[in-house]
Amino acid sequence: MQTGKSDQSVKSVKNTKKEKTDDVIVRQSLDKEAMYGTFVDMKTFQIPDESIRVNKLTDLDDVVKKSLVSAGIAPDGKNKSGSFLMYNNTVSHHSTAVDGLELMPLKDAFKKYDWLAEYSWKLVSPEADKYTAQSYLEDSDGYFIRALAGKKIQFPIQSCLMIGSEKTMQTVHNIIIIEENAELEVITGCVTHDDIKRALHIGVTEMYIQKGAKLTFSMIHNWEEEVEVRPRTGIQIEENGQLVNNYVCLKPARSIQTNPTARLVGEGAKAFFNTIAVAHPNSVLDMGSRVFLDAPRTKTEIISRTITLGGEMISRGDIIGNAPEVYGHLECNGLVLNEKGKQRAIPALEANAMNVEMTHEAAIGRIARDQVEYLMSRGLEEGEATGLIVRGFLSAGIEGIPDELKAEIADIVKKTENAS
Repeated sequence: MQTGKSDQSVKSVKNTKKEKTDDVIVRQSLDKEAMYGTFVDMKTFQIPDESIRVNKLTDLDDVVKKSLVSAGIAPDGKNKSGSFLMYNNTVSHHSTAVDGLELMPLKDAFKKYDWLAEYSWKLVSPEADKYTAQSYLEDSDGYFIRALAGKKIQFPIQSCLMIGSEKTMQTVHNIIIIEENAELEVITGCVTHDDIKRALHIGVTEMYIQKGAKLTFSMIHNWEEEVEVRPRTGIQIEENGQLVNNYVCLKPARSIQTNPTARLVGEGAKAFFNTIAVAHPNSVLDMGSRVFLDAPRTKTEIISRTITLGGEMISRGDIIGNAPEVYGHLECNGLVLNEKGKQRAIPALEANAMNVEMTHEAAIGRIARDQVEYLMSRGLEEGEATGLIVRGFLSAGIEGIPDELKAEIADIVKKTENAS
């Protein structure tokens, strides 16, 4: 018995030393700038102590509930399989009562499952840049979502990541596991409290989609004009698994830089990335997706529809074919509705195997005058005609848009009707 205790003690010391060594290595990345995106001085932000906890989202005050609704989150939880709220850097609420589905704070999940450590910081490196390093060193909390094998969850999970303090640095770490032949939809809304102007959001998300499983993941950003946003996402998809990823940013933000990376490691795996975004004046949005087709007969499509109302919009797409009989398609389309706006499309294709099929198309321009005039000839006012074209442009080619996203599109159309 004494030998067993002694061995355990030695093991504990070794683990502590390893953790300290890892921290030292990661700490060296705190000054490592991201490959893309504008510079953010992280020293001007702080980790706040302020937090809130509620048993039900309906217990929140009216101001907070209004903010949730603006990001597509229903406080009453109607037609949802679960709800999650993170306020600043603390989990405020989590609930689900659906068989075959788990939703809890990530830190609680680590306490419950020893095996979860094998899924943590495996798809996103803490040394990637200063943002991932900060999140790792903060030991960030977030959501743990798990759909058990064979379970097809009828209604989506809704989660909200809210910043409620001025000059806050919110660091989040999420892990999603969709087990074999399971299906789930997740809608995440990111939002600031109505009186918060400046903040930094760092969101690290790792998604594991196992054999035959399907995940639909929609992200809705609804920040204030001076918020800096740095999501970091890694995805692994096994044989015949599928991801549909919708990324929507129609409200102002100071800057966003995101480039989720998906690895399709199982034969027949599929990944579809859809982005709709609007760059408002003084904003810089650098958005893209990167997909590695690492197994035969894998497929990906990356589609972006973007508008600039005076800000800078950069659309990236990168597909790497590393196996035979793979298919990839990139489509970047942008509208310039303000003379001060900038649009840049940067598609990239790479083939490292025989018998691959990869294509791309990119187009940037204004709304065609003849289209506006045609609709006006049918009885519409000029603003109405412009709005109709914008609505169709943002929705085209993106299947299965949730109702929450349709409402966001309708709202931005009102602002673009007179922009041309």
